[in-house]
Amino acid sequence: MSESERTASRTAVLVCQGRAAADGRFAADRFGDPVAVRLLRAAERTAVDEVRAGTPPQGWQARTAYESVRACAEVVVPRTVAIDDALRAGVSGQLVILGAGLDTRAWRLSALAATDVWEVDHPASQQDKRARLAEAAPEATARSVRFVPVDFATDDLGAALDAASHDPALPTTWLWEGVVPYLTRDQIHATLSALTARTAPGSTLVVNYQSPSARAAAGRLLTRLLGNAITAGEPWRSLWTPAQMATLLAEHGLRVTSDTSLLTLAETLGSPTRGRTSLKSGRVAVAEGG
Repeated sequence: MSESERTASRTAVLVCQGRAAADGRFAADRFGDPVAVRLLRAAERTAVDEVRAGTPPQGWQARTAYESVRACAEVVVPRTVAIDDALRAGVSGQLVILGAGLDTRAWRLSALAATDVWEVDHPASQQDKRARLAEAAPEATARSVRFVPVDFATDDLGAALDAASHDPALPTTWLWEGVVPYLTRDQIHATLSALTARTAPGSTLVVNYQSPSARAAAGRLLTRLLGNAITAGEPWRSLWTPAQMATLLAEHGLRVTSDTSLLTLAETLGSPTRGRTSLKSGRVAVAEGG
């Protein structure tokens, strides 16, 4: 399947299921996402309900879906906390979310009350999200929300943001969560070039990425061999060590101010770790630019 023929992201649905499953259960004083479950279809809520109840289903396909949601719930808690904390600490009047998927921040973070949000995503995924939002009808907490359809493999990010009235002369907070591993290095460089061309002084980039892990790679391969349709069509294409990420961002004029391990954060939050390799290799970095 070519990028232009791609359907709505299954990974975005899984991440939303993970947040819904974790809401009110893990690190409740730091994490919460009551909007996530409202964006899920009835069939997608089944595994969420089973995880929340701790009742694994019978049958390998249903059990695979259950374990995927349970594992995702444990990973998204520290990842979400790290990003939400970064946004609360210094979000500007403009927030651009790259590869937004089923992100709910514009509908749940009061810290965005004075912020205009641009959600950038593949047209198929964005069409799916807008349909879900129309059905759920959550009330936005952000000052405004604008949807910008972009295929990162072929489209001009800068031109798309211009058309959506993003102002490159004003500070922007850029959020890049859960996307970097699925892009090639060339695509990442191209996106950063477009991003930094619109990065005024006082701007910030919050980026989630995965560092190399043989165990994580083996785990993803196993789930694909077991027939997990979620990961089968969305393989990881690039992994970065913290040093490599700092060098990459420096090449584009961005200076890393923090780089957090999700496993370390999970341990401080008291949320489950279960030896999750995605926690060990997952990281959230914050960089300043402009």
